[in-house]
Amino acid sequence: MTVMVEHRSGPYTVEDLEGMPDDGRRYELVDGELLVSPAPGYRHQEIVAELCGRLRAACPEDLTALPAPFAVQTTAKTEVQPDVLVGRRADFTDKVLPVAPLLAVEVLSPSTGIRDLTVKKNAYERMGVVSYWVIDPQEPVMAVFELDGEGHYRQVAEVKGEDPFDATLPFPVRVVPAELLGALRETSE
Repeated sequence: MTVMVEHRSGPYTVEDLEGMPDDGRRYELVDGELLVSPAPGYRHQEIVAELCGRLRAACPEDLTALPAPFAVQTTAKTEVQPDVLVGRRADFTDKVLPVAPLLAVEVLSPSTGIRDLTVKKNAYERMGVVSYWVIDPQEPVMAVFELDGEGHYRQVAEVKGEDPFDATLPFPVRVVPAELLGALRETSE
């Protein structure tokens, strides 16, 4: 369930995030709106770990893949933490990625699904994140969005179960949604 920490007038800033409690929840900002999510579940985290491992193994040396939590802070009123992100090593600071990642991935959960497909997708589009992947862990199915020439997301693939997706952005890598379940794949068959 997404909750608001407090009501107040005016938008939040990234400075406000420093005062948020260390309670296991994820605190993010999109255009000054505070988004709070509970800790993700096991299935969600299994997919994040498997995907991040596969991306790291395929990354060119000048890029890196990281799992959440790691802040992408492109403005004073926007800080998000994609479940998995890929960025240029040279762009990272010790604490944040101050530019758009090349790839942002969100794994849906009951509390974040609608937001990941609307508010965060729109934020990533405005930032200029070239490729955005959304994974539904229940199916499993992966929707792939890429920026077009006008800077808008177009869905370029929907990949289900055992079907492979051969990504070209931000680098060549093959992703099979069912394989992202890791150990859970054997118990669910």
